[in-house]
Amino acid sequence: MEPRISLITLGVADVERSTEFYRALGLPMLDFDSDDAAFFTTEGTWLALYRRDLLAEEATAGTVEPGAEPRGYGGFTLAHNVKSKESVDAVLDEAADAGAEIVQEGIDRDWGGYSGYFSDPDGHRWEVAWNPHFEIG
Repeated sequence: MEPRISLITLGVADVERSTEFYRALGLPMLDFDSDDAAFFTTEGTWLALYRRDLLAEEATAGTVEPGAEPRGYGGFTLAHNVKSKESVDAVLDEAADAGAEIVQEGIDRDWGGYSGYFSDPDGHRWEVAWNPHFEIG
């Protein structure tokens, strides 16, 4: 795994409200058409906003009851983007060899990419992703 964090994703209750907040702070927004997510470019790392319930479901590899907080999920994920689907699986294998818990193996996503999740020893969730729509890092 290369030493970089490509994206920090915050799970938010209201994407529109949070988008307005970060735009008011002056963060430059990426042109991306979605009601469920927004992306901002910053120096070195991108900031993403994603509907909290959808992020919780994706990062825990299962359905989360509305209002419930899944065990081991703190409302954000760190993302490490790679250049291919095969690289996702390779980095997940690397993480497992280092002692990570694989929360979800790499799968094709509704948004067109491919990603999987692992937890570090303290339960922080990392997404390893390949996104064909835009290149990060």
